[in-house]
Amino acid sequence: MFSKFTSRITPAQIIILGFLSLILAGTLLLMLPVSTRGEGGAPFLDALFTATSATCVTGLILHDTYTYWSEFGQLVILGLIQVGGMGVVTMAIAIAIFSGKRIGLRQRFIMQESISAPQVGGIVRMTDFILKTTFAIEGLGALILALRFCPEMGVTKGIWYALFHAISAFCNAGFDLMGFREPSSSLVYYVSDPIVNIAIMLLIICGGIGFFVWSDVQKNKFHFHHYRLQTKIVLTTTSLLLLFPALFLFLFEFSQPQWADLSLGQKIWASIFQSVTPRTAGFNTVNYAIMSGPGILLTILLMLIGGSPGSTAGGTKTTSLAMVFLCIRSVFQRRDSIQCFGRRVPPEVLRSTCTILTLYAVLFLSGSVALCLIDDVTMSQALFECASAIGTVGLSTGITAQLSAPSQLILIFLMYFGRVGGLTLIYAVASGHLPAPSQMPQEKIKTQRSQ
Repeated sequence: MFSKFTSRITPAQIIILGFLSLILAGTLLLMLPVSTRGEGGAPFLDALFTATSATCVTGLILHDTYTYWSEFGQLVILGLIQVGGMGVVTMAIAIAIFSGKRIGLRQRFIMQESISAPQVGGIVRMTDFILKTTFAIEGLGALILALRFCPEMGVTKGIWYALFHAISAFCNAGFDLMGFREPSSSLVYYVSDPIVNIAIMLLIICGGIGFFVWSDVQKNKFHFHHYRLQTKIVLTTTSLLLLFPALFLFLFEFSQPQWADLSLGQKIWASIFQSVTPRTAGFNTVNYAIMSGPGILLTILLMLIGGSPGSTAGGTKTTSLAMVFLCIRSVFQRRDSIQCFGRRVPPEVLRSTCTILTLYAVLFLSGSVALCLIDDVTMSQALFECASAIGTVGLSTGITAQLSAPSQLILIFLMYFGRVGGLTLIYAVASGHLPAPSQMPQEKIKTQRSQ
């Protein structure tokens, strides 16, 4: 009976059920008394919120990870981050490969849906590449962070902290263990530390670029003109999203009076770091609660954009942003198709982009309004919190723990939606609808008044 059930469900449904199962398993583990430092286990909603945040690599927390969760609880959270970041299906396929089981066509198709692969062929090799790349980058990042943490914390604690933060950064999760200094302080004590800043930022960028980009770079080295169109768009868009926000933050945000205590060097590091981390990572080296309105708006926009397809990051993705601008350019150039780097983008890509952006916008704004009505928080705080949840970022102005149970459930849904993806949920729900066998007659409409 179980085999018949699994044969009927679609790959999209398997993906959403896989993440849901991992969240529920993590919830049960975090409810165990051994998972918390105090007596008794965590309440169900607290455990569910934390498990969802870890599995969906978000980083929003109700309790400080160091002060509330025991070493076992921290290990459970780290495991959820690792599996959630790489993808439940990816880990399942990897286990099957290592156990010597044959990977059938259906499993390959599910894997293709899970990691947004362009084709089924080479999926097994791609899985092997994802595993090796992930562990190699995380290991290198942990080694670099250990050079900073071990002299400060001791060898054992320093290695554990280096490993935890390397995995959390590469998976764009944003969980940290720096609560031993001050609860929920994240990396504010390392605002001008070059080792920590560079290591964390590179890990975030590497995880957020996407495995297919790294595969393309490995194959073609630094020959940009040989890259696939997606790789070119991802690298170009990512570079621009790192450069211009950093300049804005340095020239306008950190020139504000509330940042007068920061030195010039700290402002430079803070500007660069805060342009990287909103892209679904969730670490911070400054206090977002005192950030100005324009700085908050910029951060919200960066959180909604997120990382790139086939990566550990969430959000609407850099390619969606690129498609919008390319579409605008095509209108100005009076072209019937979207063109970029000498290639023409199929119309269905733009339709998918419009669907994704609309879904994110509706849920983001609806969730923000709901938080305002339920908990009487300001619209700015609600927008920031919901953008952080649906973008799977984890940054907060400090209101997460103060929200009521209904608001926390809203954030849980937004985190889940942001991780599994809008199209995945659509395909899962609309799996029984078949494409129309015929097309209707075509007729143009005007979208504005012609002068």
